[in-house]
Amino acid sequence: MTAPAPDRVHVIAGASPHEVRDPEIRQEIKRASVWLGMACAIALVVLLVQPLLIIFAGLVFAAMLDGGVRLLGRVLPIARAWRLLIVVVLTIAFLVGTFWVAGVQITEQVTQLRTTVETQAMRVTGWLSAQGLMPGASDVSGLAKQALSSVGRLTSWVGSALGALTTMFMILVIGLFVAMDPGLYNRGVQWMVPRANRVEFAVTVQRMGRTMRRLLAGRLLGMAAEGLLTFLALMLGGVPMALILGILTGLLAFIPNIGAFVSGALMIAVGFSAGYDTGIWAIATYIVVQGFDGYVLIPMVAKRTVDLPPALTLGTQILASALLGIMGLALADPMTALVKTAMERRAENVEDGDDGDGTA
Repeated sequence: MTAPAPDRVHVIAGASPHEVRDPEIRQEIKRASVWLGMACAIALVVLLVQPLLIIFAGLVFAAMLDGGVRLLGRVLPIARAWRLLIVVVLTIAFLVGTFWVAGVQITEQVTQLRTTVETQAMRVTGWLSAQGLMPGASDVSGLAKQALSSVGRLTSWVGSALGALTTMFMILVIGLFVAMDPGLYNRGVQWMVPRANRVEFAVTVQRMGRTMRRLLAGRLLGMAAEGLLTFLALMLGGVPMALILGILTGLLAFIPNIGAFVSGALMIAVGFSAGYDTGIWAIATYIVVQGFDGYVLIPMVAKRTVDLPPALTLGTQILASALLGIMGLALADPMTALVKTAMERRAENVEDGDDGDGTA
């Protein structure tokens, strides 16, 4: 018995409707795919801007811890983990000690400061309304409600105390983990970069890290100097709530330009609440402290850290606060410093005849 003959298969010749054989069309499809992928990436960044800001804030905190660890390593040649532990313990001890010694006084002054600022604001608003330079109190209240209601969802998450505490906790955890072994995360990010660009990427990241550490070192020095000088000067002049004003001035000094304006407004408002002479002393204190910071401290620190043009920093703060809210305002200075470092590195490559992709 013979086996049956296999069935003949008829295959249709020609290209299918979805097959692209033209090389030019294939190239255009690839280009369109790249642009579509970039658009999707931008949309993803916009949707994830809140967690991205938290991660960046954690990296800033990690750079701060890393700077302390490196500084401590100059005098204590011990393992990095032990140096990090010492830095964290000293920081916690300082914060706890400060609030333990002056906790009751700070709490009382915070409540008093809020009442004083509200009273002074109503006085100024009433005087401006009487002069015809400002709408009435009811109109101002309506404008304030409209302004607050127009704030987007990017800044609404900081409105609750629970959200602020959760955000702060995540920032501290991210910063602590990165500071434990920054080389591990650096190698992981480099592994995702193409081989031809890894050397340039490593050099740029190294410079960014050094820039961030120097910037934060200068910021911490300026915060301590402004806070201490403000507290001492206000205390000598008999200005009420000198302690809380000094603490707020030091904290707001982390945000250049805008922080100084806010702390000065609070200082002057509290000063005039206690009398005309006290208000003049508060104005003089603000001028002297800001003059010392602008003409003595900042130039000295800028030579060793990062020199950022004030107009550039202020413009970045305005854009970041409008787009990203209060977190963007606080992180605008580090963002500007990192972008400036990357652009300077790019300019060096252009001057050296390197196109930036590892080939000359």
